Amino acid sequence: MHVTAIVPAAGAGIRFGGAVKKQFIALNGLPILSHTLRALAASDALAAIIVVVPPGEEPRGREALKLARVNLETEVIPGGQTRQDSVYNGLQRAKAETDLVLIHDGVRPFVSRQVVLATVEAAKEVGAAVAAVPIIDTIKRVDTDGLVVETLQRGQLWSIQTPQVFRYALLMQAHRAVREHGIIATDDAALVERIGGMVKVVRGSYENLKITSEEDLPIADLILKRRTVQ
Repeated sequence: MHVTAIVPAAGAGIRFGGAVKKQFIALNGLPILSHTLRALAASDALAAIIVVVPPGEEPRGREALKLARVNLETEVIPGGQTRQDSVYNGLQRAKAETDLVLIHDGVRPFVSRQVVLATVEAAKEVGAAVAAVPIIDTIKRVDTDGLVVETLQRGQLWSIQTPQVFRYALLMQAHRAVREHGIIATDDAALVERIGGMVKVVRGSYENLKITSEEDLPIADLILKRRTVQ
């Protein structure tokens, strides 16, 4: 089974506000993106990795790959205006022999081998699978005036992460279908759902942190240090 990973890392990182985009910020001496690529490669589930970076940042993307020391077929390509466009760019670059495509955020550096393998296996069976964790907090639906409308029962609520793994043909079909209508979704699974595809939820990890703001960096540093000690 040929699995190609597409790693969208083309975000502007505006919540960081610095000159260096968040995917290239150093975490314990390596860019966050390098940690992510290293974690994916360590799963031994992949045949190739396509890294999607902001246009003009291809040299930094290649440097991140070099520092990660990934022993796989790799390519760095420019992204589009949205994350969805960037993933689509990656899909177009995948080799013809690709059976499954794995989408993983470039700023989720702590994905475990177990989560990657479990998500891949579920996608083999169902056609689409996502890593997720049960919601811990109480969730309330609020109106535009800031008033609570209802308290949702959290027993069936899950916080969706990546990796998200799909049969290549299914995800390409989903992307092409929504492009015709200008639909934008927050993740690739939502696109597959729109065309009637079933998506299996696989238990992820609360450590599978997505680094989106400066406040996440101390947490990321703690996770990294704890893993280094183990």
